[in-house]
Amino acid sequence: MKTTKSNTGYLEWLNAEEMHTKSLEWLSDLRFIKNEQNFFEKLIKSYQFDLINSSHIMASEKIIKQLRSIKKETKKLLASVQSHTNKLEIIVDDIEQPLEEEAYRKEHLKLIITVAEFLRKYQQLKMKFFNLIKGILKEKQQKLLV
Repeated sequence: MKTTKSNTGYLEWLNAEEMHTKSLEWLSDLRFIKNEQNFFEKLIKSYQFDLINSSHIMASEKIIKQLRSIKKETKKLLASVQSHTNKLEIIVDDIEQPLEEEAYRKEHLKLIITVAEFLRKYQQLKMKFFNLIKGILKEKQQKLLV
């Protein structure tokens, strides 16, 4: 019950400019992540043989599967944030629509939580992916030295 009350207070505190600025930040972050994921796909293709033939094959398969899954999630989240940003007019128009405005603020609060969770999960996956590639590069370098 206390969480709901503090969320409601937080919702009332948010103004249109702050919500718009935050939405634009999310869009920027998600677009960057989308580009980053395209780079990861190219990286996977260029190290495809090494990923399959390394001692990291099980981890490779798992991480690649997770990268594909999170790419779909990124696309959906990007669409949700874009849609949310487009609806900001509900808050800034001079028409009194208390129910719609409250619904928009609640949607914004849900997006705050969803985007934060997504970014945390994405950072963890990205770290796993970098460590995988780093391990493969080490193995490749050691084979060249032998």
